[in-house]
Parts: sequence; C-alpha cells; structure tokens
Amino acid sequence: MKRILCKIFFIVFFTIACKASQAFKAPEFYEIRTYYFENKDQETLLDNYLQNPLMPALHRLNIIKAGVFKPIANDTSAIKKIIVFIPFKQMKHFISLEERLGKDQEYLARGKEYINTVYSNPAYKRIEKLLLKAFSNMPVSKKPILKSSSAEKVYELRSYESATEKLYLNKVDMFNAGGEITLFEQLGFNAVFYGMVLAGSKMPNLMYMTSFENMDERSSHWKTFSASPEWKNLSSMPQYQKNVSKSEIILMRSTVYSDL
Repeated sequence: MKRILCKIFFIVFFTIACKASQAFKAPEFYEIRTYYFENKDQETLLDNYLQNPLMPALHRLNIIKAGVFKPIANDTSAIKKIIVFIPFKQMKHFISLEERLGKDQEYLARGKEYINTVYSNPAYKRIEKLLLKAFSNMPVSKKPILKSSSAEKVYELRSYESATEKLYLNKVDMFNAGGEITLFEQLGFNAVFYGMVLAGSKMPNLMYMTSFENMDERSSHWKTFSASPEWKNLSSMPQYQKNVSKSEIILMRSTVYSDL
C-alpha cells in the first residue's frame, strides 16, 4: 500500500512539475527583419544571401526555427519585401547576433557577394528591424504542422496598434488572460508566435503570425472565428473595448529555404 501511494505521489508531483515548467518557461525574443527591394537583381541577391550564408549560420548558432517569407502583395507592389523571423532564447543573443556572424568564417566566405555590395548597386533599398518579446501564454514559438507546398501555404502576419500604452496592454491581456490565444489554438490557427513589440517605428504595437494550408482554409478559419460564441462574448466585454486603433495584415508565402 505504501509503495502504491508513493507511486501515485510521484506521478502527481511529476505532472504538476511538468505543467509548472511549461507555465514558467522564459519568453523568447523575436527579430522581425524586413528587406525592402525594387528589382529582380536585388531579390536574387537577397535570396542567395538568406539561403546560403545566413540560414546555415543561424543553424550553427542553434536557431532552428527561423522563417523567410515573401508577401503575396509583392506581385503588384513597386517596393517589395522579404520578411525574416528570427527567434532568440535570450535578449543577449539578439544583441550579439551581428558580432557572432562576424566571427563565422563560413558565413563570411559564402556571403561575400552580399557583404561587399557597393553603394552604387546596393542589395536592398532599406532594412527595418523590430524587436519583440513573446506573450506569456505562448512563450516559445512553434513550427506549424502543415502539409501543403510552400507555393500553397499561407502565413498571416498581423500587427495591432493601440491609441495608448494602457490600451495596448489591455489588448495583450485580451490575448492572454482573456483567452484569445486559447481560442486560436482550439480553432486550429497554427500560430507561430505572439509578441509584444519592444522597439519599432509603430508603437505601441503587438504582432502575431498564424498559418494555413491554403487561402481557402484561411478564409474558412476566420469565418469560424468571427462566428464563434467565444469570440462574440470576448469582444463584447466592456473591459476590452477600443483597444486596437489600427491593424495591418500581411499575407505571405514561405520560401523553399525557410525553416517554417
């Protein structure tokens, strides 16, 4: 009897410990890097740089869930984008990334064409970098389980700006304590991350990324979400009103060399 009780105690303790470990997992930090470019030559150079020196170098640094995406709107935009998602376990890894890459001889050798581009023929028009911190209810990014090809999969990057810092924190709370993240998970939105923007050109702001097998599935999921009793109840709560002043949606395809 004593042995059985000890065994039960061990199982209960182990289960609680596992849940506690997940709940108190340190939040990741994310860099969202956007390359703006204007022509096919720049796109080719950027693709070669991202695929050949950068992604392998990130893998050598144990960053194995980096994503490289091209907005579907690139087809008609004069200024086009390549968006790179890089997760870091600690802030110091974000701060030291360029220094560590500068010490990687393979990265330097394979990236010579990009690194040594001249001012009169640059590889891009401009680079924008955002720094984010993961939400408490999803502290670690996930690689979505999708079966479609990169030509069919759709990644949706959303940005929610708020009128004030207080309203911004209220929207973050709506995702965490309010249950918005839980609802997305229940409905199969295959979220990659949810993050608070710590530094960027549009503040206060939060961003998150979901993913779908194809465009039809994306439309179906959002229709289900909008009609769900849980969302109608949550969005009607007095404490969560007017906490988003502007939203931006970028629909993207992953590149063939992306980890995601």
